[in-house]
Parts: sequence; C-alpha cells; structure tokens
Amino acid sequence: MYDIIVIGGGHAGVEAALACARLNNKTLMIVGSKKRIANMPCNPSIGGPAKGIIVREIDALGGQMAITTDKTLLQLKMLNVSKGPAVRALRAQSDKVQYPKYMQQVVSEQPNLEVREIYVEKIIVEDNLVVGVGLENGEEILSKAVIIASGTYLASRVLVGHEFWQSGPDNERTTTKLSECLKEIGFHLIRLKTGTPPRIKKNTIDFSKTIEQPGDNIPYRFSETTDYSEILPIEKQEKCYLTYTTLKTHKIIQDNLELSSMYGGVIEGVGPRYCPSIESKVVRFSDKDRHQIFLEPESQEIDEIYVQGFSTSFPHEIQTEMIHSIPGLENAEIAKYAYAIEYDAIDPLELKANLETKKIENLFFAGQVNGTSGYEEAAGQGLMAGINASLKLQHKEPFILRRDEAYIGVLIDDIITKGVEDPYRLLTSRAEFRLLLRHDNAEDRLIKYGYEIGLISEERYQKFLEKHQKINELKEVLDEIRINPKNEINEYLLKENKTIINEKVSGSEFLKRPEIDFNDLEYAIKKPLPYANDIKEQVLIEIKYSGYINKAYKDAKKLAVMETRKIPENIDYEKITNIALEAKEKLERVRPATIAQASRISGVNPSDITMILIYLEAHHE
Repeated sequence: MYDIIVIGGGHAGVEAALACARLNNKTLMIVGSKKRIANMPCNPSIGGPAKGIIVREIDALGGQMAITTDKTLLQLKMLNVSKGPAVRALRAQSDKVQYPKYMQQVVSEQPNLEVREIYVEKIIVEDNLVVGVGLENGEEILSKAVIIASGTYLASRVLVGHEFWQSGPDNERTTTKLSECLKEIGFHLIRLKTGTPPRIKKNTIDFSKTIEQPGDNIPYRFSETTDYSEILPIEKQEKCYLTYTTLKTHKIIQDNLELSSMYGGVIEGVGPRYCPSIESKVVRFSDKDRHQIFLEPESQEIDEIYVQGFSTSFPHEIQTEMIHSIPGLENAEIAKYAYAIEYDAIDPLELKANLETKKIENLFFAGQVNGTSGYEEAAGQGLMAGINASLKLQHKEPFILRRDEAYIGVLIDDIITKGVEDPYRLLTSRAEFRLLLRHDNAEDRLIKYGYEIGLISEERYQKFLEKHQKINELKEVLDEIRINPKNEINEYLLKENKTIINEKVSGSEFLKRPEIDFNDLEYAIKKPLPYANDIKEQVLIEIKYSGYINKAYKDAKKLAVMETRKIPENIDYEKITNIALEAKEKLERVRPATIAQASRISGVNPSDITMILIYLEAHHE
C-alpha cells in the first residue's frame, strides 16, 4: 500500500513525485523508462516569457526545476530587458543530457520515493474513489491517491508525411490501455497534436551567415538557493544563432503542402496555436517574406543543433530541401528528422481547481495530459497536484493559487474554466495582474505558502525574511537620502542625456524618474549602497511602478472578494431563473467553485452572475 502513486516521469511527474515524497508520503513513481525521467524530447530550454516566471514560482514553493536548470544550463539570458518588468523573463538553454541526469539523481536519492519501470493499464476505482492501479503484467498496486502525469504518451502516434505509427516521443512506447480505461470510467478525452523540428550536425553549419546570440554577462539565476558562483560563466556559455527562412523555403512548402501530415488529412489532433509548424506559419502568414529560425545547442556532449521555429511533419526528403534553403544551412546534415505527434489528453473541464477529478475522488491529473504545452507548465501542475494530493490525504483544505498570486494560478484557472481547444501555452497577455506576477518578486508572493505546506526549509525561509528586511531597510534609506540640485550632479545628468533636477529630492523621488537607476543615485551621493543587485532591482521596480502596482493590488482585492464567494457543489442551475441557456449549459459543465470563476466562463454574462448571487442569497448559501 502506497500513499500516492504517480504515473509518468516527465517534468510534471517528477515535481509531483518529489513533492509527495518530501511531504512524507510513501510514494511510487511508475515510468516507462528510468533513463527517460525528466527527458527533453523537444526544445532543450527552460523559461522564456511567462514560463520563466513559472520556474521562479516553482522554486518559491519548494519545487526542483529551477535548481536543476541552474546546475545544467548552457546559456542564460533575460528576455525583454528593454520593456517593462511585467514581461521580463529568464530563459536558459539547457543541456538535454545533463538536465535529466541531474534530475534522475535527485529522484534516486529522495527518501520516501520508489521508482518502477513498467506501464500502467488501468485505474482501479471503488465507489467513485481511486484505490490503486493495474499494471501490464497483471499486478495491482493499491494507494490512497493517484496522480496521472502521462504527458503525450496516451494512445500517441508519430506522423511524418502520410506515414504514421504508434509511438511516444523519441520512439518510446506508447500506451492505449490506460486511455481506454479512462474512457470506460467516463472521462471525456480530447485529441491534440504537437511536433518537433529537425536536429542538424553542428559541424555542417556555416555560422558566418547567421547572427550570433550570446547569453547575458549579468548574474542571473532561477533558484534563490543557487549561489551566483555556481552559474556557468559567460565565457563558458554556448552561443545560439539567428537565421531566417527564405522565399525558396516558402515555395518548397507551398509546392508540397499535400505531403505534410498537417495538410494531407492524416492528423486528427489540434496543433498548438502559439507554436505552429513552419508549414502552418507559411500558410497563415503568407504576406511575410521570412520567419525567424534560431539555432540552439542541445548539449556539450552531442554534436546536434535544435532548429527552433522549424517544427514540421513533411517527409524526410522535403525536410532536407527546406533545411538547405536557409542561410547557413545550405550544406547542413540532418541528424534527426522532424515529426508530428498526436495523443489523447483529458478535457481539463473534468478537473477541480486542485487538479483532482470531479468524477473520481483522490485521482489527480497534471501536465501535458491536461491539454497544456511546455515543460514549465507541466512542472507547475505537477507540483500543485503533488501538494494537493498530500493535503487531501491529510484532510486539509486544497491549495489553490489565485490569478493575482501566480502564473501557475492563471494557468490552472484558465484550463479548468475555459477548457482547451489546442495545447495551452502560458503567455504574459493571459495574466491581467502581470505587473504583480514578476520575475523579481516570486518569493515575496509564494514562499510563505511553500514554508507552511512544508516544502521550504526553516533555514531558507529565514534567509528570505532577512532579504525582505533588507528590502524594507533600503526603502527607508532611500526615503532619508536628500539630493540637492548641485552643478556637479546636473552636469553629470546632462552628460548622460538625463533630465536635471531643479529642487531637492529624496532618493526615492530621484529613482522614480524613468531614466534614473542606482548608478546615477550612487554617483549623486558619492558612495555605493551596500545591498545586493537583486535587492536593488526589486526596490527600483517597486519605486518606479508604484502607482501601477498599487492600482493592480486594489483590483486584485476586488477579485479576491469574488473568489471567497463559494458556489455549493450540488447547486442546481435549472432552478435559477433568468439565466441564459448557453450560460446554464456552461455552468453545468464547468461547475465553478466560486463566483469569480463563474464570471470567467465564456458565455456567462454579468446578468447571469447577478441571478446566481440573488439565488444564493435567497437560499442563504
């Protein structure tokens, strides 16, 4: 008897299993191959817009992804630095050999966690309660909770041109029995599609025809537990390169469209809208003469380059033609050809906000099987599922993050409220409170939760409190500093093309000016301020954007009131008069837990929300 069984060893499965084990549950992780734990079958990178902030949130809650990324990266870069802080995000080019190796070591050394290499064929349910799993060898294993994190392996098939065969990513085994079992239980499954680009041999690329894309020579990190000295120095980091498709590339694609799996009628699943294949980009954006292609190293141990932005399902010979039409790749040798993959996923409308299913108690789903895309989205869900399965077994309230608290909260709320039509990708534009959900303040937002749950150690929490104290201390110091409009200061400002000061200002007022930073302030006061760069960065953002941040907090408080207004699970929407028929159908299907969640359902209007509130008041609910 186990406390929790986790099915799958991808990024969701790893975070779920580690969280369960670290919260003192006897945990079993069942995987198809131990060597594929935390594998990176697609892009060997972690982070990017919105996604990089999820990794920071995972770290603040006590997850593993950020630590492993810091230890195994090839390049590190902060994106959107020239833009506002709400859209800045860290991105690492990871070593696809070392990342899973490191994670496999963490898994093998984790107390309370066992790993078995076998396939699950059924979920055992008694009286709408999950009690275990059935294996392909006929064995049954009992547990109090089960987390399914099967990724893209449910009834998956690989497609290249008009050919297809049953397979998971990287020619791994797939499983149809588990998919069939879920359908028999009564779950609604959807069919989705994703893909991967070709890999080419590095030594066959003419980099002189490409544009170099180096990492940042600034100390960054994903995990607050990583010492900056542990981050690979810039001189040892690998470079990425930028090139473009050409009109010749586009002609090859247009002349052969019917040979693509996507356009040849072979694919049943719906592909990712925000990470389309190159043929989809050429068709959808026919007015564009070229598309960006990034050449990214996969590992220091293998001579392969990932062709980012060139996902395709064309036959091999067409892929070769396409690759050779790109500047720098005229003589490139393809090490691995691209392919599309389609698979079964659960309709996330079947899930509660804690990622437990509505039909079966103590059965949780996490990761790409929930209709999402990306390693980061998967890991965030895995961590939340692991935490919530543990809390459920302790008879505690579920842990649900609000939309103003975390990108993870936005992600889960979006998929369980709106469902998915194509693989869901987290974007900054999906978060209405993105100015509150920044890279720099992930710990401020979430570490208290991680500490209370039990995934953040006392030592780390105390370090956070010390850092927080220094942030407040620096703010007080800045309020006390006075800068006079001396000739020397104004001459410096003019030289730097910055506006002069005409009156005495405090340090905070000085920094509030758009073009001013701590370097200017320290010149004005003739001494450095003894605070770490990350502390200065956070204080600078909070000072410069204080007006916008305060407004966002006020709006978030209004939302929080609606989030506390619960809707009974057994509510009968048929009894509520004057609700539109579409709204009634959507409410019945989603079964929102709160008024706020109900208001975000497509097709539910403010007038419908008013009628629900009137009904609840009349029935004292």
